[in-house]
Amino acid sequence: MTMLFDTANTIFWGVLTFSILILLHEGGHFVAARAFGVKVHEFMMGLPGPAIRLKTKSTTYGITMIPLGGYVRIAGMEPGPEDEFLGQALKEISMRGRMDALGMSQALGVDAERATAILMTLADWGAVVPSELDDVSYEATESVTDDADPAALLDAARKITYRGLSTTRRILVLVAGVAVNLLAAILIFTVILSIYGYDVPSPEISGIAEDSPAAAAGLREGDTVVAVNGREIEDWYELLNTLAVTRPGETGQIRYLRDGTERTASITYGESPHNGGAYLGITSGELKHVNLNVWESFVTALKYTRDTFVMIAAFFNPETFSLVAKNARSVVGVSVEAANIVEYGRALGYAQFIALLSLSLGIMNILPIPPLDGGKVLVEIIERVSRRQLARNVQLGLSLAGAVLLFSLIGYLMYADVLRYFVNV
Repeated sequence: MTMLFDTANTIFWGVLTFSILILLHEGGHFVAARAFGVKVHEFMMGLPGPAIRLKTKSTTYGITMIPLGGYVRIAGMEPGPEDEFLGQALKEISMRGRMDALGMSQALGVDAERATAILMTLADWGAVVPSELDDVSYEATESVTDDADPAALLDAARKITYRGLSTTRRILVLVAGVAVNLLAAILIFTVILSIYGYDVPSPEISGIAEDSPAAAAGLREGDTVVAVNGREIEDWYELLNTLAVTRPGETGQIRYLRDGTERTASITYGESPHNGGAYLGITSGELKHVNLNVWESFVTALKYTRDTFVMIAAFFNPETFSLVAKNARSVVGVSVEAANIVEYGRALGYAQFIALLSLSLGIMNILPIPPLDGGKVLVEIIERVSRRQLARNVQLGLSLAGAVLLFSLIGYLMYADVLRYFVNV
């Protein structure tokens, strides 16, 4: 019974945690799209499927039966160039009032599959709606006469779609989710740090392991580390972050203060028995509480953002991937950690955990890999520079390749988490 409760508790906090993150991210896309006058069909929490829905005049909101992830369905985001018959199709149905795919294929002289795709595009744009008389036909939202200009009709319909935006505004819609994730994280960190401050071990060395790399380099107790591999070190956490992206066996430089004099030593890093990262063999100094004003808290939050950028970038460096992956967590690990934090009543810790995950999600999504937001931005830039739209098959192929890469990474991290939390215990 206890195991069943623990499992349910872990799943609950995992779902809640990711729902908060997705709500922030997708909310950014939603707000940006609506701000530019773009129609948003749905704002859903969970994967597509059966759902509890609340329909309003402009958007349907809801929670699906599979509460993992979420999405906003924005009009006009279908990949590839527009069908050349789209304008004529809109004129045909606007003149007749109602048509199905068979009637549209006859009117345009195209096959039924293409006619169906055209009608679905027009429905996505809000130019036609499913008919209440049957399950196969669509009705036009406006009626026109035979002298109507197809191009003008299409331009009018396009105005409330993503396609109708300028390249700059499209990119803003794409990066809005990332922006909200980053801003939310920075805000949470800034508020918490300005109110509570933080505890941090001093970079002054209080102990050195026997036969360690630090001992071989000549470091002593009482020395204070000020830089590692050219990166300035202000506290113990910055030292740990630097070591996390350093490979064991590498030789680097460490600067330290001894009796007020700055010295430099060459050091060959060992391998940490805890996470496989670079190892010095030193113990931190005493724990200090640091109080910060609002500006200092904001600057510290930006430093957290920078460090997260560095850590995620290391995922895509073959030399540092294995090191970073050992410290990373998948949805499994995040769920377990979230449940553990809440179990010990650390509301403040949970808020910081949400902020850290929000940073990670935002930064991950800005990477130029389709189907991530950054990959879509890259496609927009390529199309703008080349003055032509990438073919639908090309965009889908790029998205598939990116998805394979990302799901391979997710699968690897999930496997590592299962071993970490449920097997090697």
